[in-house]
Amino acid sequence: MTLRTRLTERLGITHPILGAPMGFVAGGRLAGAVTAAGGLGILGGGYGDADWLEREFALAGNARIGCGFIGWSLSKHPELLDQVLAHAPAALMVSFADPALFSTRVKQAGVQLICQVQTKAHAQAAIDAGADIVVAQGTEAGGHAGSRATMTLVPEVADLLAKRAPDTLLCAAGGIADGRGLAAALMLGADGVLVGSRLWASAEALVHPNHQRAAIAADGDGTTRQRATDIARLYKWPDEFTARVLKNAFTERWRGREDELRAQAEAIHPGYMAGVATGDPDNVGVWVGEATGMIDAVLPAGAIIEGMVRQAEERLGSAQTR
Repeated sequence: MTLRTRLTERLGITHPILGAPMGFVAGGRLAGAVTAAGGLGILGGGYGDADWLEREFALAGNARIGCGFIGWSLSKHPELLDQVLAHAPAALMVSFADPALFSTRVKQAGVQLICQVQTKAHAQAAIDAGADIVVAQGTEAGGHAGSRATMTLVPEVADLLAKRAPDTLLCAAGGIADGRGLAAALMLGADGVLVGSRLWASAEALVHPNHQRAAIAADGDGTTRQRATDIARLYKWPDEFTARVLKNAFTERWRGREDELRAQAEAIHPGYMAGVATGDPDNVGVWVGEATGMIDAVLPAGAIIEGMVRQAEERLGSAQTR
């Protein structure tokens, strides 16, 4: 059984799997490995760093990859969009901002526009901007997301696209870490999936091993949505988005004390960033989603994707037999 979908046909890939553009985690090695395994790797441009982008595109070698950005930050540094488009990426993904701010330039470059959405209203904005692919992201996801769950958001967006933009493809994201999630996403009406947390726990990800070990030891109940990590990093995120990380001493220390943390943020920031550099799993954000409960080992990205596809084929094949 082969998982051929509109996504594999549109992007010319073997498996309907996109690697999430996790900011400064999905570097060139990870993006290249996802593409080599038959999916499409997407570089994590995050908040934008010109030197980092050049280095990581180089590390991807000749692999055909995409790049993703945090939209509200990209709008402050529009020159980075031109920098990335000069690399002729397979796709450009925008999250957490009105995609209309970037769609014209992306379309003019002949690049596939991927828009990640967290609500039905976001999905309509993506349609209006001419998105080629919409990623419906549920709150189960690691890092930043909204409040809707994957199980209901994906079919709702699928129905919207079927009515208003039938040529626009749909990927599911949030809590998808194995073949069961891939199979379920296809059954919900998606053309493929965007995988974050499971690839965060890969050999190629730019994640400190201490954080990966902490995630393997945790389960989905051990994660939380919060704002303290953004405050400590001096990032001013839009109110509608919170960030999922592991519960630890840091998140519990500042739970319900966000205003107090804001008042101390400048003083706390250097120590927080030092903890990030040393991989302190107790006093900084460990950026993984509820899927952490399905992760029991750090594996090469290729092995992760192969296992997901094999399990999905088995599950879908069993469903057809029944």
